[in-house]
Amino acid sequence: MIETNLNACFLFSRLAARSMVQRRSGKIINIASEYALFGSCFNTSYCVAKGALVQLTKSMAIEVAPFNIQANAIAPGWIETDLTAPVKTIPLNDEILLRTPAGCWGTPDDLAGTAVYLASRASTFVSGTTIFVDGGYAVR
Repeated sequence: MIETNLNACFLFSRLAARSMVQRRSGKIINIASEYALFGSCFNTSYCVAKGALVQLTKSMAIEVAPFNIQANAIAPGWIETDLTAPVKTIPLNDEILLRTPAGCWGTPDDLAGTAVYLASRASTFVSGTTIFVDGGYAVR
């Protein structure tokens, strides 16, 4: 879990940043999770990895800022995917829907606009932040 969700992001971001430093421009977008903020009894290592990824993103943002590079993260909430499909069949699904002000799960398309924004010039003065795309789940 740590290798996939933290170490791989660190290594790929570092590799990408090297070329961005030479160009003196770039955007690094990491995919975190709302579980970077919340603990969980069923996926502790995932929570730890995503929490560390948020901190990695903040530190990278400071390190690469002098080279006109921004580093940010997107923290998806409960998104409908093949991996999350089983959750919709257990009581946890009802808890998710009750906690989420939007009252529904998100879709991968719900993340696209945030990614486009962070990759665009519109976010040039946004760096080191994590944007939650979770239908309001994290506000409760």
